[in-house]
Amino acid sequence: MAAALRCAQKALEEGEVPIGAVVVSDGRIISRGHNRRTKKQLATAHAEIEAIEKACKKLKSWRIPECELYVTLEPCPMCMGAALNARIKKVCFGAREDKGRSLTREIAGANLLNHTVEVEGGVMEEECSAILSEFFSSMRLREGKKRKNGGDKGEKGE
Repeated sequence: MAAALRCAQKALEEGEVPIGAVVVSDGRIISRGHNRRTKKQLATAHAEIEAIEKACKKLKSWRIPECELYVTLEPCPMCMGAALNARIKKVCFGAREDKGRSLTREIAGANLLNHTVEVEGGVMEEECSAILSEFFSSMRLREGKKRKNGGDKGEKGE
């Protein structure tokens, strides 16, 4: 999870929501990913998708059942679907998604595609939560300053 946190830090440095992911096979990291939705302007540019795609390319297979996915935030339904589709054996996540946007356990145990995914949550939860909390606190502070200063009206005050 420490490596996934380093990926999240990279996302933060790029101005992205700080989420990082790594894929591990036989105890070795074989791929890394971080959130790039803003940079790429793609709804699918999540850390998990990037890490899974790189792992599949490296292993030359869309099925990677020997692999585990470590991600700093509980995966969204799309990312759990990708893990399930890739036949990943285990997903470990740090911070919990408490706003109801995750179906991690439901998707993992649904036996879709004749496969289930083991899930472990709360791995380095405090550290994973902290980087996200700091990012969103900083974002709210910036947005508050913008509103206080009259917003972002551009050069002509439009």
